Amino acid sequence: MEFNLAKVFDTLVESLGDRECVVWKDRRLSYGQLAERSRRLAAYLHGKGLGVRADRGDLAGHESGQDHVALAMYNGNEYLESMLGAYRARVAPFNVNYRYVGEELRYLFNDARPRALIFHSSLAPTLADVLPTLDDPPEVLLQVDDDSGHALLPGAVAYEDALAASSPDGAPVDPSPDDLYILYTGGTTGMPKGVLWRQHDIFMAAMGGRTIGTWESVTSYEGITERLAAALPLRLLLLPPLMHGAAQWAGFMLMAQGATIIFPDNPRRVDPDDVWRTVEREKANTMSVVGDAVLRPLVMQLDKATYDLSSFFALGNGGAPLTPAVRELALARLPNLIISDSAGSSETGAQMHSVSGEGGAVGDFLPGPGTVVVDEEFGSVLEPGHEGIGWLAQTGNVPLGYLGDAEKTARTFPVIDGVRYSIPGDRARHLAGGAITLLGRDSVTVNSGGEKIFVEEVERAIAGHPAVADVVVTGRPSERWGQEVVAVIQVAEGAAGGAATAESITTHASNFIARYKLPKDVIFVELLQRSPSGKADYRWAAEQAQKG
Repeated sequence: MEFNLAKVFDTLVESLGDRECVVWKDRRLSYGQLAERSRRLAAYLHGKGLGVRADRGDLAGHESGQDHVALAMYNGNEYLESMLGAYRARVAPFNVNYRYVGEELRYLFNDARPRALIFHSSLAPTLADVLPTLDDPPEVLLQVDDDSGHALLPGAVAYEDALAASSPDGAPVDPSPDDLYILYTGGTTGMPKGVLWRQHDIFMAAMGGRTIGTWESVTSYEGITERLAAALPLRLLLLPPLMHGAAQWAGFMLMAQGATIIFPDNPRRVDPDDVWRTVEREKANTMSVVGDAVLRPLVMQLDKATYDLSSFFALGNGGAPLTPAVRELALARLPNLIISDSAGSSETGAQMHSVSGEGGAVGDFLPGPGTVVVDEEFGSVLEPGHEGIGWLAQTGNVPLGYLGDAEKTARTFPVIDGVRYSIPGDRARHLAGGAITLLGRDSVTVNSGGEKIFVEEVERAIAGHPAVADVVVTGRPSERWGQEVVAVIQVAEGAAGGAATAESITTHASNFIARYKLPKDVIFVELLQRSPSGKADYRWAAEQAQKG
């Protein structure tokens, strides 16, 4: 049996209609209420003529046969119900980075060509400047009210008014497993690309069809109901923005097991005090984070105030690595905490998993089904224990391609010995024991003096310095080395253990990595720029390195 995301949620509602699904401040929506609101949105979109334009079987992997809706919103119930409402109407939603301005938004909208746009009022001034300049502006505008006070854009309809005037029965269409899930990449190493997934494939790869770690899959809608009966009803505090795949996947994966999704009072930035007070008030059991940049300030906040965290026992990390130093800080303050790490990408879904206390080095993961390492030339799959480095690859439930880009689709999704793989560009080594060491994205690797240096390894070595709050490593041109390693560092507030100097940084790092990997230059910045989810912005770091 194959799955559709809207039908999966309907199956959950049959068992969980009255259970809390979304909590934000004093707003509490049950599974049943969220379902009705999404049906009303589906009816509205369908009534505006949005839906399927071409059958999936008649299209190439890089082509879409559905109308698209852009989601330019901060975290909240509106984001989740907009995704579900679009799926119910057989319209394909896609994520918009709410930090984008001007040319970034023009590129994104001209690439995706949405017929509808759902956005928070605070983003209205930026969108008002951009929309008239688009090649094909969206026809349907739904504006979600917030505390910004901005008036409706010309032609826009208030989101709540649209839902109130629409049928609670939804759209008279039958969603298909072939319907699209579209996820735009972050654009921190290159221009954003729209990854096209069949909904069945993304459900199995990252949105609840498999249990991460055991990799047990559901095989029917009845199986979802049976799994709910045995599931612990978790309360997940969702920190990363839903405009990123890691947050969407965590949210849908936990909802597929009957969880309640909780948002901090301030969903626009991570305020450590707000986060822990929300955990305390809502009795959250688990939390999702994206790497050191999110977790470290949370951990340090525990030294400044006291919170009742008796309900809290697990933390899930994905999208960016946790260094040993930050992991140890967290476990020192929360000794019984279970930290789980997942690895994957927009083009593969969740591929690998590790849990604190299971042994193994940081960066080593146990692969799930279909996760392998292939050789340099994309010619064969490397056996565990093979010497050398290859490309992390995934087969099975993988995307169709990149929207509008046949060439990149063919390059990223090659066929090896008759099997189609997704190989988005991560370098890895398959160890003899079966674990896979994730080395990092090839596009940000530094080639210095003939040696290939993986920046995440250097970042891990530097992050343990007591005066380092955050670090991103990049490369810049060098007459002597071709490229040289440069560390961009944000100094910790009130850091102990000596001042952060270039010499102390390299001396500390030399305890963990070879000399040729050490940074040739260290640049100190007041605030290190990352994406709202916590991912490193390597384009920005490269610019800082060029400035010197």
